[in-house]
Amino acid sequence: PRVEIFQSGDENFHPKLFATRRVYSYIDADMKTSELSYSYPEELVAQKPVTDSRVLWVDNNDKWREASLEEVKKSLQPGDTLILNDSGVIPCRVFTDEGLEILFIRQEEPLVWQVLFPARNYKRGAEIALPGNLRAKLIAKGLPQKLQLSEPLQDEYFDRFGELALPPYIQKARGERHNRETEEAWYQTDWWKVRGSCAAPTASLHFSKQDVESWQEKGVQIGWVTLHVGLGTFLPVKSENLDEHPMHSEWCFIPRATVEAIEYTKRRGGKVWALGTTATRTIESWARGKLQEGPEGWAGETDLFIRPGFEFKVVDVLMTNFHQPQSTLLALVCAFAGKEKTLSAYEWAVENKFRLFSYGDLSLWQRN
Repeated sequence: PRVEIFQSGDENFHPKLFATRRVYSYIDADMKTSELSYSYPEELVAQKPVTDSRVLWVDNNDKWREASLEEVKKSLQPGDTLILNDSGVIPCRVFTDEGLEILFIRQEEPLVWQVLFPARNYKRGAEIALPGNLRAKLIAKGLPQKLQLSEPLQDEYFDRFGELALPPYIQKARGERHNRETEEAWYQTDWWKVRGSCAAPTASLHFSKQDVESWQEKGVQIGWVTLHVGLGTFLPVKSENLDEHPMHSEWCFIPRATVEAIEYTKRRGGKVWALGTTATRTIESWARGKLQEGPEGWAGETDLFIRPGFEFKVVDVLMTNFHQPQSTLLALVCAFAGKEKTLSAYEWAVENKFRLFSYGDLSLWQRN
């Protein structure tokens, strides 16, 4: 069976970009999460970045090959638009004196934060002593938990007491904390503007400010967006049916200049490239009217769950890292390129020893 998850008229589409009266998007309600599975040896999980990553290039003729980053850089053409996420990572992993690890995910109110920590032995109302003489009270359990703090947290607090919340598969393999200064140089994008993410938009780690300047000199338009990576990054898909996974929302913003760049490219038959799943989610959320228009652009919470059956409206080329099995990010790639093609290309990449996940190699996907 197919479940209709989206139906609207013109009001949910940017009028200059989408000339359609009614659009339907269908999701296979019977799709099992286990269908998004593949095997890989642990030694392929990258523990640190390299200067010259390999690229899995998957074209729209169901063929794939290895390419270089230089080939990717040269493939963007004048008039194309490249969407980049300018969110920066907060060192949001804080340890108490007792060794309790707390991830500060998101600020809801001046004194209230969404957090993640092993709270089984903590009752609602329990008080927790944080570094810097800060006190916190547990006011909500579940996923996420919520803490009410004795005073507001500033960036300086995280700079002093926080650490980067690296993915568990990196922390586990290392078995110890890594040099903070080195890690921040590795894990922070070269062009971040506003800190707000718990995890890096890792596809951006392959490129630099100099690359952006070179593209602009060539005539490629850069479309900036902001999406602060949140809770969904840390929560695995546990439901048997993919459609039953509760997708957590993330705040995002797309300025008017980016919308104008997209319109320009679409009118002239160019391509819109998205660097990463976060850039993709932001643009496709805007295209479906999920963001509120304001004086400077469109902003708001998006809980858009992109999985097989989703109809993309904007993105023509997706560049992203390799993603873990049975994850929402792998579901997005399968939606973009097709499940069978994606998993077959992943299998080929594993056989050819591509490096996986946050510090791993890049993949590029084209669609018709």
